[in-house]
Formats: sequence, structure tokens, C-alpha cells
Amino acid sequence: MAKAPRIALGGFMLESNGHAPVATKAEFQAACWLEGAELAADLATPAPRGPTGLSGFVKAMDAGRPWEPVYTFAATAGASGNMEQSAFDEVCERITAGIRAAMPVDGVFLALHGAATATVDRDPDGTLLRLVREIVGPDVPVLATLDLHTNVSWEMVKQSDMLCGYITNPHVDQAERGAECAAVMRAMLGGMRPHMAFVKLPFIPPATSQNTAFGPYAEAIAYGQRFLDHEVLNVSIVSGFSLGDTPKNGLSVMVTTRTDAQRAQQVASDIAAWIWSTRAKWVTNLTSLEDATRMALEAGRDASKPSLLFADVADNPGGGGRGNTTYILEAFVKAGVEGAVFGIHNDPALAAEAHAKGLGARFLARFNRDETNAFSKPFEAEAVVEALSDGTIVGRRGIYAGRSVSTGPTALLRIGGVRVAVVTQRRQLAEPRMVESLGVDLRAVRALVVKSRGHFRAGFDDIWSNDRIIEVDVPGLTTVVLTRVPWREVPRPIYPLDPEMQWTPPTPAEVQVRG
Repeated sequence: MAKAPRIALGGFMLESNGHAPVATKAEFQAACWLEGAELAADLATPAPRGPTGLSGFVKAMDAGRPWEPVYTFAATAGASGNMEQSAFDEVCERITAGIRAAMPVDGVFLALHGAATATVDRDPDGTLLRLVREIVGPDVPVLATLDLHTNVSWEMVKQSDMLCGYITNPHVDQAERGAECAAVMRAMLGGMRPHMAFVKLPFIPPATSQNTAFGPYAEAIAYGQRFLDHEVLNVSIVSGFSLGDTPKNGLSVMVTTRTDAQRAQQVASDIAAWIWSTRAKWVTNLTSLEDATRMALEAGRDASKPSLLFADVADNPGGGGRGNTTYILEAFVKAGVEGAVFGIHNDPALAAEAHAKGLGARFLARFNRDETNAFSKPFEAEAVVEALSDGTIVGRRGIYAGRSVSTGPTALLRIGGVRVAVVTQRRQLAEPRMVESLGVDLRAVRALVVKSRGHFRAGFDDIWSNDRIIEVDVPGLTTVVLTRVPWREVPRPIYPLDPEMQWTPPTPAEVQVRG
């Protein structure tokens, strides 16, 4: 009887905004910092904190022939800035130490984001994959899932047998991509040796044009998926994280084939050329704050009108925003908007004060009293504490469905006709229970303001259809108006920053290929 294959498992997920504050070890420890048996126990719970890609991989492997998982280490955090180099070095050490201790292993699977940068290392994901490859050697399968917003480097491709990007945005297919990697792992254990082609386009798509349900990105995903057949194993078209501001910024195409390297090159070349031809479609259309305020006023005054959802896309914690700008909040309060819920505002000091004062307390709420970021301007208003919670929930929809999530001590404050959910742990409002746990009936809300760029669409689509979603044009660290970003490291020329630039997509023979 053949020996059960031993597969090392790990995870590292961070999306680094090049202009946001440094990501600390504490941010990871508050979200997911799990090693060995702790990681195994977490993934076995009904609502784990660990990466969803790992859950999908393990479940798919468990459905097949016997295997032996080797749990190394997983660290995840919400989008932030460059990671503390010492914290990243520790992540590498913990994952590689786990693999070394388990050697020999028959394969490695990592759940990665792919858009991390550190204070020193500009390609942490590539570094981690290289360190893993140096341990296991050239013949052991190394597979990884990647976020759709990954900034891919050739080093990442070179050190992997397949990189499998999400194909949905909002990212509701993370478990499925993990399962896809499990199927490829099984095939590689049986002798398959795939080839992966890679093209980097000089193109930064605005974040608001990256929805995969409609628009140019949906068309690009559909165009790529039509190549899947008996030979083409995987097509990953990853838009990149536009605000990463790194030398590896840009949309990437990766095509993995079972046996034919030339076929991978042909398909990657074709897809890259097609996407480049559509680049003018990837545009941003935002609504002014003045118009958004008027619309919220009308929705609050007239119950016969449909309720609306307003997205503060420029202050998205899922993209490194602080989650605490007050442009929309102040405008709605001063205009007298009624029936609005605003969430979620990241302000540990204000949340702590509300908990200390207790339910029903009336006090002067001072927003952003401890903030130093230029976008996080102070705002003061008389408020009443309507609800308090510890912020611990299990998600029920979208990207957090079935996962344990915490916003830390949380308070619901009422300021006139606006209620504000104030949290201690920075998160984007992509999950209904983040406000439902405070007693908010979302179907009675006339205007919901979310600090999120796109993941809210999978959390609230049962109430707000796309035609009732308003993306508001206000300042912030995650602005989608790319001309406002103070770029430092992004390669130039690049579209749309350099709209007149010329670029010729590579011919099949010019496409880089691994394997």
C-alpha cells in the first residue's frame, strides 16, 4: 500500500497600501497568527479565522485518498501598509521551520495574498516562495492561491508550479480555488508537471472597475476562462492592487498547462493582447459628495423612494484605508439626513469611551482625537449610546460567510438621524452582522454608508442591487482616482497614468514560462 503523501500547509495574507501606516505584528495577532496544532484546530472549527483557501484545500484533499497534512504557520491581517520587516522575517522563519522539521514532504500548499510589501523587502511573497523552494527542492510541488488583487512578480512564478488567482470580486471563491489547488496537487503527485506562462501588463485598473459580475473585468475573466480545456489547466487574470505602489504593480496574466509550454505561452499572449485592447473601458465614475448628500436626504424624507447604499471607496480598510474619514458623516449630519447608518468607523478611543459611559449615555463624541493621518480629520457631535457589543461575530454572507470575525469593543452611536457603528479593530463593512449585532434592521435603513470598495456587494446584495449603490467621490488613502495618488515606485510609463503610452503585447515566443 502506497504511503500517504505528506503536504505542508501555510498561509500569509497581507495587502500593502504603499501610502498607509506600517503593518505591525500586532495587527496579524489580532486577526490570525496560528502555528502547528493551533492552526489545525482553528481550521477544524465551524467558523475558523485561518485563510479560507486553506479550508478549501484541506476539505478537497480529505475527500480523496489518505494524506497527511503538516500544519506549519498562518498569518493574516487586513489591508494595511508596508509590513514591519522583523514581523515578515518571523513569518518566513515559522513557515520554513515547520517545513524543515517535517522533511521530507511530498508537496507544499500556501494560501497567499500576493500584494504584500515590507519595510525593506519589496516582494515578500516572492521571498517566501523562494525560501520554501530552497528547502523542498525543484521536484516537490509548490502551489499557492492568490488574491485577485495580487501584484505578481516573476520570482513568485519562478518558484511555484501553479499560482491560482481568485476569479470573483468580491472574493467568494477562495475555498474553490483552494480545492482547485488540491486537484492539481493530486495530479502532480501522480506525475504531472505543469507549465506556467506569465505576462505583466503596464496597466493599473481603477479599483471600481474591477467587479467581476459586470463590466470590463467580468468580460476579461470570461474571455480567459473560455481557454480552459484538456490542456489548459488554469487561467488567472489578476488585476493587481493598484495602491501597492511597487515595481511589480500591474495587471498580470498567468496560464498553466498540463504538458504544453508553448500552449501556455500562446494563450497568455492572446489574453494579454485582448485585455490591452479594452483598456479604455476601465474607467471610474463617482458621485460627488454634494449629490450623494442630496440623494440621502431624499431617501430619508420619502419612504416611497428606494433605500440607497453609499460606498466610501476612498477609505476602504480592505485596501489599507484607516476606516475613519468623516467627510460623508459630517455632510450627512449637517444636512439633517434621516434614517442613515454609517459603518464601520475605526476609532478605538471613541469606542472605549462609549463602553465606559454605558447604554443611553449622552456625550460629546470626538471622532479621530488620536489620529495623525491627514485624511482622518476630527469631527465632534452630540451623541447617544444606543448599543454596545464585544464585536465578535460569525459572518453569514459574502467574503466573511462562516468565518469568525472581530471588530473588538463596538458601539452604536446616534447623532440626529444618523447612527454610527464605532469599532476598535479596523475592518471594512462587508458583513451584515457587523451592524445587525447592534440591533440595526438593515431593511428599515434608508441610507447605508459602508467603508468598503467592493466586498460589500456580496454582503448586502439581497437588499441593495447595483442600481441602488452610489460610489462617493471623497478623499482618502484608497482613492480610485489614480491621478491623486503620490506615486513613488510604480513603473512608468503605465496606463492610465500615462494615457498616450505605447506598448506592444509579447508574442507567444516572448512570453516568460516556468516549467
